[in-house]
Amino acid sequence: MQRLRVQQVTTAALAIVVSGFSLAACSSSGSGGSGGSSGPSGTLNASGSSFQLLFQQAAIQQFRTIQPNVTVNYGGGGSGKGRSDLAAGTVNFAGSDSPIPSTETANFAGKTVLYFPVVIGPITMSYNLPGVTSLKLTPTVIADIFQAKIKTWNDPAIKAINPGVTLPSTHITLAVRADSSGTTQNFSLFLMTAAPSVWKLGSSSTISWPSGAQAGSGNGGVAQIVHATPGAIGYVDYADAKAAGLTFASVQNKAGQYIVPSTTAASAAAAGVTVAPDLTFAAVWAPGATAYPITYQSWDLVYQKQSSASTAKALKAYLGYLLGAGQKLLPALNYAPLPASIDAKAKAQLSKIG
Repeated sequence: MQRLRVQQVTTAALAIVVSGFSLAACSSSGSGGSGGSSGPSGTLNASGSSFQLLFQQAAIQQFRTIQPNVTVNYGGGGSGKGRSDLAAGTVNFAGSDSPIPSTETANFAGKTVLYFPVVIGPITMSYNLPGVTSLKLTPTVIADIFQAKIKTWNDPAIKAINPGVTLPSTHITLAVRADSSGTTQNFSLFLMTAAPSVWKLGSSSTISWPSGAQAGSGNGGVAQIVHATPGAIGYVDYADAKAAGLTFASVQNKAGQYIVPSTTAASAAAAGVTVAPDLTFAAVWAPGATAYPITYQSWDLVYQKQSSASTAKALKAYLGYLLGAGQKLLPALNYAPLPASIDAKAKAQLSKIG
């Protein structure tokens, strides 16, 4: 039932976004240019980040109204799958919430991969505790929860930061990702950065979680586990957590403030990042009193050199749309748009695709 409910909410969100932006899209030459014989054409296939999925679905619908000769297909499967598919040559671009890890660089030997940031957003600490609607968590407590050192909800460490909240003795069930995931990569990077003396499991797209953890595919799969399991806590991106109707905690940030995840708080985090020349960056544990500490970013990965001029043209048009008019779709979908400075750098990089 939960999978059906999430799909219904997602479909409704897409319908709202599409109806709200279809007129603007039809009248805008935007980043995609006009259709017709001189415009881009062909089919683009992509896979990867489930964090991007809802945005990609909405963007594809709108892009089709201004570029009817280009078909874009985006499948989820997680960031790891997207990178594997790109390396294998089965997709034209890959959605990834983290840069290519060192263990995968050999898969891209001899090729230059361009990183196009397209969206940012919070990773929520979603939990299922009937009657508990307000919860605060620190990086140290989160680290101990996900290492199974804190096993029940009324543990003294949780009670200490939640005075006045009646916490049950319910056993904590960890809800985690089963697939190779950029959400996992960024969540574990947050713990490694914010609680370095406590977190011992490293940072990777796959983690060896404690026994008893329940694993789901995609952010939606983790959301399902949290929704269906009293006592569960999981790391779920904000858009999926909202779609599933989950409750999530406030998390202590670098400035010591407890911040509720929101698109505004994610934008505040991204505004303080340092961007590398290849447009990679990390938005976790960013400075700022209003910054949400588990904010992450997602890129579309593209080969600089394409197999044909027509594919290069179609990629430039679609990525240009995501970085242009597509950014206006994000707030209604519970994502945060890119900071203007990062968006401008990404647009400038489009000329490198050839």
